Amino acid sequence: MGSLETSPHIAELLDSSCAKQSGIITYGKGEGTEPAFLKYSELRALAEQKAGLLRLYFAPGRIILIHFHTHLDTIIWFWASVLAGCIPALSTPLVNNREGRISHLGHLHRLLLDPIVITTQELVDTEFSDNNALQVIAVEDIENLSYAKPDTSAKLDESGENSPQDERFDNSSCSTNEVAVLMLTSGSTGNSKAVCLTHTQIYAAIRGKLSAMPLAPDTALFNWIALDHVASLVEIHLCAIFAGLDQVHAPAVEMIGNPLSFLRLLSKHNVSRTFAPNFFLYKLQGVLEAASAKEVEGIDLSKLQYIASGGEANSIDTCVRISGQLIRFGVQENLKVVTPGFGMTETCAGAIFNHRCPDMDIKMGRQFASVGKCIPGIEMRLAPVLDSPEPSDPVTTAATGLLEIRGPVVFDRYFNDVENTKKAFTSDGWFKTGDMACIDADGNLELVGRSKELVIINGVKYIPHELETAILHAEINGISPSFVTCFAYRSAHASSEEIYVVYQHEYDSKDVEARMTTLQSIIRTVALFAGTRPRVLPLPPGRMHKTTLGKISRAKIRDSLSQGNYKDEEELDANMLRSYREAHLSEPCNETERNLMAVFLDVLGPSDPDIGMSVETPILDAGVTSVDLIRLKGACEKAFNMEEGKIPMVTIMSNTTIRSLAQAIDQIQTSICETEYNPVVTLQKKGSKTPLWLIHPGIGEILVFLGLVQYFPDRPIHALRTRGFNTSEVPFENLEEVVTTYHNAIKKQQPHGPYAIAGYSYGSMLAFEITKVLEANNDSVKFLGSFNLPPHIKQRMRLLDWTSGVLHIAHFCGIITEQRSEELVEELRKLPQPEQVAVLLAESDQTRCAELGLTQASLLNWTHVAWSLQKIGWEYDPSGSVPSMDVFYCQPLKIVARTREEYRNTKLNHWEDFVHDVKFHEVDGEHYTMIGSEHVFKFQQTLKECLAARGV
Repeated sequence: MGSLETSPHIAELLDSSCAKQSGIITYGKGEGTEPAFLKYSELRALAEQKAGLLRLYFAPGRIILIHFHTHLDTIIWFWASVLAGCIPALSTPLVNNREGRISHLGHLHRLLLDPIVITTQELVDTEFSDNNALQVIAVEDIENLSYAKPDTSAKLDESGENSPQDERFDNSSCSTNEVAVLMLTSGSTGNSKAVCLTHTQIYAAIRGKLSAMPLAPDTALFNWIALDHVASLVEIHLCAIFAGLDQVHAPAVEMIGNPLSFLRLLSKHNVSRTFAPNFFLYKLQGVLEAASAKEVEGIDLSKLQYIASGGEANSIDTCVRISGQLIRFGVQENLKVVTPGFGMTETCAGAIFNHRCPDMDIKMGRQFASVGKCIPGIEMRLAPVLDSPEPSDPVTTAATGLLEIRGPVVFDRYFNDVENTKKAFTSDGWFKTGDMACIDADGNLELVGRSKELVIINGVKYIPHELETAILHAEINGISPSFVTCFAYRSAHASSEEIYVVYQHEYDSKDVEARMTTLQSIIRTVALFAGTRPRVLPLPPGRMHKTTLGKISRAKIRDSLSQGNYKDEEELDANMLRSYREAHLSEPCNETERNLMAVFLDVLGPSDPDIGMSVETPILDAGVTSVDLIRLKGACEKAFNMEEGKIPMVTIMSNTTIRSLAQAIDQIQTSICETEYNPVVTLQKKGSKTPLWLIHPGIGEILVFLGLVQYFPDRPIHALRTRGFNTSEVPFENLEEVVTTYHNAIKKQQPHGPYAIAGYSYGSMLAFEITKVLEANNDSVKFLGSFNLPPHIKQRMRLLDWTSGVLHIAHFCGIITEQRSEELVEELRKLPQPEQVAVLLAESDQTRCAELGLTQASLLNWTHVAWSLQKIGWEYDPSGSVPSMDVFYCQPLKIVARTREEYRNTKLNHWEDFVHDVKFHEVDGEHYTMIGSEHVFKFQQTLKECLAARGV
């Protein structure tokens, strides 16, 4: 092992490892292939042999561009170049596009001052067949001494002029500040730059990494990323040599194709440290959740200490789920194995790490993990978001600024690139990373996004990776996992920038049905997240290129779009969508449908240009809100000269296309009979997953659930509404009547289980009682959800009178504030019920009342319905038990508890007396807002996780 006090030439790393029995284990492509093992002493001898051949041809200091497809070849020729006194540069994968490949090779010729490329004969014939810029030599020719053009040129300095040449490589003559290796950046913001990693920097990075994450003896490090990525070279390969531990390398294609093989290799080789970006952890988590006991038999991860993760934002959802899965295989629960971090080629990979994920991030309410604190050898600061190159006072804690770093771990220049080097540093020597970030009170770094990549729509800033994660978590059929990118883009004829989504499709390019279904799902997901419709472009496999680390360059995709490189796919997409609209969009065929089409367009706005609006288009798929439906109801009654309330809300919600609603309106106009009460309202018809049943809160209506529906396109959703809203309906009088009616309705709609049922507030009690009936009849309820209700509600119900009920509805609808409703209680209580409603409406937000269509008659009837439910709760005492329940809780009502903790520990905890397996989930918001527009995005994520955990 190298000295901790000095920084010798990196060749001494290999020299000092030769006394060890440890070495390199490499796997080839193909499952079941036997690995090769090479001790470090054998690697040293082999590399020295190759170095002798290089010395015959190339002068010391010559740049050698190393281009191989296997880890072992790259490692051997890397060390051969080092020992020969040359400067190795690790070549990145070449793109498939011929023009792009030729351009890249020409750029490397200029940047690296005419380097020598060493590769295999096979790659000479395939990947360099159209090269006319670089000197490319097959290693077979070097080994056979058949390369006919020895290099007699002197060492070149960065200006291209000759500089003095050493006759023979000698460690003692090399300053530790000299370049040890050149690493190419991904070129995500243009052409690749060559980062100079010095001997001193590499040693500082190794010491810092091993100090922050010490490794247990007799373990190994595992790598499956190509060695042109700095994390593979420094964080795994060189760190393993320095620590005297084994290192294992396997092809990325094998890991991505079969994530369980990743775990098997960690187990087989007692791996303590490895690397996995978020997309791979997400894929691994999904595989583990679906794997049978036999598939994971024998996997032992008791030696695993760190899965460093970087290159893209780490979703807390993924971190939580994969951490829970890994514990099954022996990972110590107190170890935070998933270790998100920040690093760049310029910092020798990871230099800032979060060792408290996901616990710290959950506590802070983050959706994406912090990247933690600096290792020894680097420090960070935040600069104001200004254009001036001059330094200014650092940004205060918690404010967002531009991340700057410095220290021995940070590089000091790009090779042969004075201009970019100057731009990269402040005048006082800090490296400008280009990332926007904040630092919390404990000194943990949280990345916000690249400063040049923020998407600004209608003045609101969106971070691309958040949009991409929302699409990923939506699990949209037709999108290749991890092949999706979002960015701001202004089309040729657009007046402003739009969100542009580019993805790689899994369906056949000519499958227009799959293309349209995927488009609709993407539009729905982005619209819910950002409130705007995105532009979407699907690309076939092979058109979206990833870096070694599996990252997609947004800048390169955007540039390709603006340069017209995707013109063929844009035209194909436009033509296919046009033909779909022509074949599928049904026009109105009678006067009622024509009138309704005009009403829909007036209330909901113009239809999507790609999708269009048909008389068969389900309006709930368009992301409508409860206010939209209420406005639509009023507009329909006005358009057809019907009295207020003539069209029940349930009719609007149950007939979600123009055609079906037109038929229902015709029936209402010609019928003298009232519609029979049916508690079931289907909010989402499509989907193959277990249907989700949602039961109304104490106010009896189900409009509150509309915001949730849009996030579950793969699952039918049915809601249960109470009786009494329509003129012919009589409110329920007792609990048995409610439970029997709802149970029968559920069984009629869904005859067989498993069942998934949840209730909001008061509805949680009904869900509990219905579940008992279902279970008693041998119907399996796999998921039972309670949205913010404790089991004992009798005392709370008895505290509420009719006046409290009408104020509760007013607050729930947002027509009056909670404070004002408290002030009005005593004033209203003295008045007759109709007058209470009149005074309350006079005090309310008139615009909001108009939006909701609230009148004195409708609010009076609504309160009577809610009051009937409340009286049923007066005598309710929970009894019996159910197998399981998930309790979602938020900030409670003031009268119930002062804090969430008090509510959880003194009220909600009593569910444990009636549920065998109860889990509690803290969510954002307050009692009235927990699934409202501000909090529904996070709520649905938690709900989805719970449904998945319960097997539905």
